[in-house]
Amino acid sequence: MQLSGNQRLEAYRRMLRIRRFEEEGMRQFKGGKIPGSFHASVGQEAAIVGACLALQDDDAMTGTHRSHGHPIGKGAHLDALMAELMGKEGGICKGRGGSMHLADRSVGIISESAIVGGGIPLATGCAFSAKVRSVDQVTLCFFGDGAVNQGTFHESLNMASVWKLPVIYLCENNGYAITTSLAQSHGQPDIALRAAGYGMPGVTVDGQDVNAVYEAAAQAVTRARAGDGPTLIVANTYRFDEHNFGMVVPGQPYRSVEEVEAHKRDRDPIVLYRTVLLEQGVNENSLTAIENEAAQAVRQAVQFALASPMPRPETLPDHMFNSSLAGHNSFAAKLERN
Repeated sequence: MQLSGNQRLEAYRRMLRIRRFEEEGMRQFKGGKIPGSFHASVGQEAAIVGACLALQDDDAMTGTHRSHGHPIGKGAHLDALMAELMGKEGGICKGRGGSMHLADRSVGIISESAIVGGGIPLATGCAFSAKVRSVDQVTLCFFGDGAVNQGTFHESLNMASVWKLPVIYLCENNGYAITTSLAQSHGQPDIALRAAGYGMPGVTVDGQDVNAVYEAAAQAVTRARAGDGPTLIVANTYRFDEHNFGMVVPGQPYRSVEEVEAHKRDRDPIVLYRTVLLEQGVNENSLTAIENEAAQAVRQAVQFALASPMPRPETLPDHMFNSSLAGHNSFAAKLERN
C-alpha cells in the first residue's frame, strides 16, 4: 500500500504543520505564554503522520504526554489547539486539558495522558466499544518505548488479542524513557518481538520514513477492519529536543551532542521526505507553497490563542461532568467569595 499523489503532499503538509507548530510552541513557552511544561515531538513527525493517514475520519485515537502533533497528524485545526496549550477559553477543551490532557473529538482523539502508558487501556476499551456496537471503526494507540514495561501494555495487548479487537498499538520508539535508554531498561530491546507473546503481528519500521510507517499502519488497519485483531507496530524514531523543553539534566549527559546532531543532520524526517518528493517529480514550487501555508497557519493560530480570553474562575466546575450535579452553583459561588 503506497501513499497516493494527493496523500504524499498531504503527508508533507501535516509533517510541516507539526514541526512549525512545535517550534512556535517552544517560543511561546519560553515567553511565558504556555503554562506547565512543553513536550515537543520535533523529529517524530513521520511516525505520527504516516500512521494517521492510514485512518478514516471517524477512526479513534489516543496519545501521550508528547501529543501536540497527533491531532495535527489526524487533520486538526491549529487555532484551538494553540489556545488549549495556553489554557485559553478558545481551546479544544476550553483550556482545561492543556498540553498533556487534551482531547479533540472532531478528529477522533478521545484522550491524551501524562500517565506513562495511560492511553493504552483507553484505546483498548474504545476498540472493544466499536466491536460491541458492530461499527467499522478502528482505534490507533500511540505510546513511547518507556510504556512497554508498564503492566497496562501487557494486560491490554492480551485482552485485545483474546477478543480480536480492532486496535493498532503504535510504539514511537525514540530510544529514551526521559533519560533512560532502551538498553538500560528492556531485557528484550526488540519491542516488536513482544507481540508474539500475545498472538499478534509485531512489525518494526523506520519511523523517520513516512511511507514505511503508512504501509505498516495501512496493513494493520485492514487487518483490524477484517476482524482479525490487533497489531503492534514499532516505529523507530528520535526526539531532537529534551524530554521536555528547557529541561536541565544534572550530572553526566545521557546522550552525546554528537548523537543528537547526527540525527538532526542525517535523519530529519521532513528533510528526508522533501528529497523523496523531489526525486519523484514533485515540483519544488508546490513544496514551497506548502511550507509557506504551514508557517501562515501557525502564525494565525498564535494570534487566535493570544486574543482568546482566559476562563473565568467561576466556570471552574464547568465541563467536568456529563450532566449537571446538585451543588454546582453553590460551589461556583464559594469560588467567587474566596
